[in-house]
Amino acid sequence: MRIIVPVTAGAVNDILARLMGQWLSERLGQQFVIENRPGGGSKIGTEAVVRAPADGYTLLLVANTAAINATLYDKLNYNFIRDIAPVASIIRAPYVMAVNPTVPAKTVPEFVAYAKANPGKISMASTGIGSGTHIAGELFKMMTGINMLHVPYRGGIPALTDLLGGEVQVLFVTPVSSIEHIKTGRLRALAVTTATRSDALPDVPTVGEFVPGYEASAWFGVGAPKATPAEIVEKLDKEINAGLADPKIKARLADLGGTPLVGSSADFGKFIADETEKWGEVVKFVGIKAD
Repeated sequence: MRIIVPVTAGAVNDILARLMGQWLSERLGQQFVIENRPGGGSKIGTEAVVRAPADGYTLLLVANTAAINATLYDKLNYNFIRDIAPVASIIRAPYVMAVNPTVPAKTVPEFVAYAKANPGKISMASTGIGSGTHIAGELFKMMTGINMLHVPYRGGIPALTDLLGGEVQVLFVTPVSSIEHIKTGRLRALAVTTATRSDALPDVPTVGEFVPGYEASAWFGVGAPKATPAEIVEKLDKEINAGLADPKIKARLADLGGTPLVGSSADFGKFIADETEKWGEVVKFVGIKAD
């Protein structure tokens, strides 16, 4: 059996696929191979699963980019909600609204006030046009009425490097890549983007505490070709949820800055549909188009 990861090795998606693949191998007595198919903003790997035989032997590591891409791209060779069967959700994690310490703001309200008083002086990095980090920032701009120059990078490492160097002022970044820099003072965390505070950064408030209704998160799960037999989906859903209750896996998920996203395959399907609608509205409002 193979789990296709539509991004490069080493990303959170890849780490989760290997973690759950090992768990499923042990539980089911079946070897799971992780296959990275990066490119096209995750479109290449996703399409490979859409076109794979619906026999349960090919799975997809799903991420929040699937919900964004549905509106971001004018033409896709698939309809994610129609063509991918939800199997199980795995994890939800916040982004951290992190600023370079040269930015005088120490809170979200101070940042908003500073941005309004200094139009055009704040550059917001992202890991690419239409990425989760980009859309989280666009939602923040939309809800606060501030203007920031978007600077897209090709991945998280160059964006984080320029934030640390002061070339850009703010980045909505994953906890796993930023937490050590926050602890050492090389970055300042203003807020996390989830509805509740993060156990990894318990003293950092949520954006929603200052901007009511704001919420953005990275989330991950497992999907399969649409016609995969229900009994296979149910079996995988059961075993993945058992993994989310395992103390060792829960601890590993916590290391990634996230919390288990427990629920049935039907719950995951509704969640994907809701996220697709939410981020579709943001993409349309801002007028973002993929390259």
